[in-house]
Amino acid sequence: MGKQAIELSYAVRLRVVFKYFGQLSLVLAALSLVPLVMSVIFRDTPVSLRYGIVIVGLSASGFGLARLRAPSRVQVNEGMVLVALMFIFTPLVMSYPMMGSGLDFLDAFFEAVSGVTTTGLSTKATLAGAPQTFLFARAWMQWYGGLGVVVFSLALIMQPGLVAKGLAATAAETDDLVGGTRAYARRALKVYGGLTALGIIGSLAVGVGFLDAVLYTFAAVSTGGFAPNDGSLATFGRPAQLWITLLCLAGAIPLAFYYRLFKEKRRVAVDFLQLQAVIIASLVVSLAVGATMWLSAGMAWPQVLHHAPLLAISAQTTAGFSSMPCAQLDGGSKLVLIFSMLVGGGAGSTAGGFKLLRLLIVASVFRLILLRTGLSKHAVIEPRLAGRRLIDDEIHAALLLIVMFVAVVVFSWLPFVAMGYSPLDSLFEVVSATGTAGLSVGLTSAKLPALLKGILCVDMLMGRLEIIAWLVMFYPGTWFGRRMEGT
Repeated sequence: MGKQAIELSYAVRLRVVFKYFGQLSLVLAALSLVPLVMSVIFRDTPVSLRYGIVIVGLSASGFGLARLRAPSRVQVNEGMVLVALMFIFTPLVMSYPMMGSGLDFLDAFFEAVSGVTTTGLSTKATLAGAPQTFLFARAWMQWYGGLGVVVFSLALIMQPGLVAKGLAATAAETDDLVGGTRAYARRALKVYGGLTALGIIGSLAVGVGFLDAVLYTFAAVSTGGFAPNDGSLATFGRPAQLWITLLCLAGAIPLAFYYRLFKEKRRVAVDFLQLQAVIIASLVVSLAVGATMWLSAGMAWPQVLHHAPLLAISAQTTAGFSSMPCAQLDGGSKLVLIFSMLVGGGAGSTAGGFKLLRLLIVASVFRLILLRTGLSKHAVIEPRLAGRRLIDDEIHAALLLIVMFVAVVVFSWLPFVAMGYSPLDSLFEVVSATGTAGLSVGLTSAKLPALLKGILCVDMLMGRLEIIAWLVMFYPGTWFGRRMEGT
């Protein structure tokens, strides 16, 4: 069967990859105009020049590649390769203007990867005195990175099932990646733009300054967590903390939920399943973190009731905002947050992790195994979730993805421990990067060895694209073999 599958598969067509890579480069050039304008407003001339060079270079190469003649149909492996290429190319390009704010290449690349993948980890010890252009550029990268993750998720679907249904993807859209992605992007942009506008207005209403309102909203709806202040959420009073946390929750719910509910006026079982899952998981994690804070750390109840829900929601949504330094947390709280960050939010949202929906798929299968032990031999029972039967392919995909996430975490954690870092703190940092959460116990810094910074960058990129796209990109059969001709 394996030989037959290889014979039926096709390698990527380079003209297709180059053509659409050129089109995406033009999109990136257009997105880079925003920080260019902001750098001019902030009178950051050296950074403005850098953005100008980047925009000219992207435009020139993009126009040249986009004019290539290529088949209109895009294969699944070509879509995955394009997504992976853009998520590595974007931080490489954006490192250049980031270096204009005083960072060396590695730290600038780390910040850019953290921004585009909506993680929020940073090597900067303090943001005091940081240029406003730098702060805006980080938040802006998270905003369009979050939108990109949602839009490109259509290209990462390998089989029909609940995940595809959660994205509101039709059979025609998953079959036609180009046209389908464009149609899906228009729907996602309407919801994402609406959430962003609402977030800024709400932030202003609770007393946040205009620039901070924009930056915190960008980081919240993208579940990115790049705060423009060292104190993160601790900078604000309770009303602002609550509002920003609610925005994080909104970003961790599939964008298709809002579109179908408010635009199409219809309810889909999988949407409400994911909504309930995010809320219940956040509540359970809040209770667990609160209990360990009280029992292990002896924290007073007023502080527990304040910090536990904020940290729990930040971890579950993979937003990465914090109301207190995570380094001060007890071991039990760290372990709970580690599991929460690894699982993440809803499929089709901006949240990271391997997604609650996949955990529910696996849980439904284990429940079925237990139920079958008490059934008669002739009883027929099938795994079901959200009112529909689970197909074998989506069960296998969910199990495989969870196993791969755990494998990435383990292999990334070992070098940290080998180099003398605390096993628990190392696990927290690695899971935060792989789940694109951004909470940190302080290991991520400019002093972190280059090898470990590189590992965290790989983790962020792996976790953001859920690993499969990278495996496809580095699989030899993707590049060598028969190529499909025509359209």
